[in-house]
Amino acid sequence: MPRNKIQFQKGLSEPEFERLYGREEACFRALHELRWPDGFVCPSCGHKKGHQLEHRQLVQCACCRTQTSITAGTIFHSTKLPLTTWFRAMYHLTQSKNGVSAMELMRRLGVSYNTAWLVKQKLMQTMKEREASRKLTDRIEIDDAYLGGERARKPGKAGRGAEGKTPFIAAVQTDRDGRPQRMALQVVDGFSNDEVSAFAKAKLVPGADVYSDGLACFGAVIDHGCSHTVVVSGGGRRAAQKPTFKWVNTALGNIKSALTGTYRQVSPGHRPRYLAEFQYRFNRRHDLAGILKRLAHSTVRTPPFPYRFVKLAESHA
Repeated sequence: MPRNKIQFQKGLSEPEFERLYGREEACFRALHELRWPDGFVCPSCGHKKGHQLEHRQLVQCACCRTQTSITAGTIFHSTKLPLTTWFRAMYHLTQSKNGVSAMELMRRLGVSYNTAWLVKQKLMQTMKEREASRKLTDRIEIDDAYLGGERARKPGKAGRGAEGKTPFIAAVQTDRDGRPQRMALQVVDGFSNDEVSAFAKAKLVPGADVYSDGLACFGAVIDHGCSHTVVVSGGGRRAAQKPTFKWVNTALGNIKSALTGTYRQVSPGHRPRYLAEFQYRFNRRHDLAGILKRLAHSTVRTPPFPYRFVKLAESHA
């Protein structure tokens, strides 16, 4: 049986990571090139020449002498951590198939748990914002799902009405040969026509062929110009093995296994970011060696996400 090319790709090895990003100066140069690919541009006067200050992560404009931090206005804004720590965190988040918990990140980075947790939340926010504008096309399998609400953790009603559950929509784009291409995951307030219509507007290209089970609300994708085919799958293991929904069911199984196995429990307010992390890696799985650089490229284009914003999302859950 031939090996799966995606699963057996080399990725970015630890020795190669150390060679590329093992020193603070190397990380600074990498961010400088990613933030200003055409050369430095002063944010104050627009002058295109500057130089790095010795022993400081600042670039000083040669004209107005304004000093600009390489991390200012980015996801790293006001960080006290070395850039090497950030790059190592990005390495672990991008090279692990099922994610890395904040506890594990704490041990690998040699920082406090709170620091590791916040670093992870900020990097996941970068992934979330990068994925926000991506849309699916061609043939699409779509399904409803929930995170959390396990009865074993909290006594009460089981099933769809259980407390603590977060509903979300999962969609997987496949090619003509039935192979998965891209994924879209989005938390919703519930499974209604309005929520599905909003999902289709945000995540689907008009003209896409959407396949769903018998849940009536999925018919709302037609409002966005998509075709809709209903294949009633029933319930249980047989439904999960239905060929029409092979990849969306596989994705949902992998997501739930990863979240349960790696994180055990995720607060409702943070679940959109954890879903975005899984989606981000899946959509870039063909280029495991280059995914870290792509994430670093996004970090310098993502606005600051301070701790108060993280806690605000948690309080609104």
